[in-house]
Amino acid sequence: MHPVRRQRLAIVLLIVAGTAVAAALLGYALRENINLFYPPSDIAAGKAPVGRDIRAGGMVLEGSIKRATDSLQVSFIVTDYQANVPVTYTGILPDLFSEGEGVVVSGQLDEAGLFHADQVLAKHDENYMPPEVSDALEKAKAQAPAQSGVQSKSQY
Repeated sequence: MHPVRRQRLAIVLLIVAGTAVAAALLGYALRENINLFYPPSDIAAGKAPVGRDIRAGGMVLEGSIKRATDSLQVSFIVTDYQANVPVTYTGILPDLFSEGEGVVVSGQLDEAGLFHADQVLAKHDENYMPPEVSDALEKAKAQAPAQSGVQSKSQY
């Protein structure tokens, strides 16, 4: 093989190898930082990872909001009308956060099934519901039309 061709081949192979390494590192970084959405029924079924950042959403269960008197800690239950997920959050809640309204929480699930939220997002007007929450609620209603009560994996 001619020395010039050998040099070009080496350069092309280095470029291909470098691109492959860059793509692998990018894929690894994206996989570690992905933030998946789970409805309460999937969390109760054990499909959500424990100790990783995830999002959960549904409706805030009527009568479930409990506020601490000495801090900004709030606990409430998110439901999709099939299962409940207890949530704790420390911070200022959005103005539109209330019982019976749609909510998406970001945070981590612990081994006991308690969701520790870092962020709480509430719907912004009477016509909006996050697409993930809307789809999860429709799916839950379609799966259990005859059920009249709400089931929960963990007691709150």
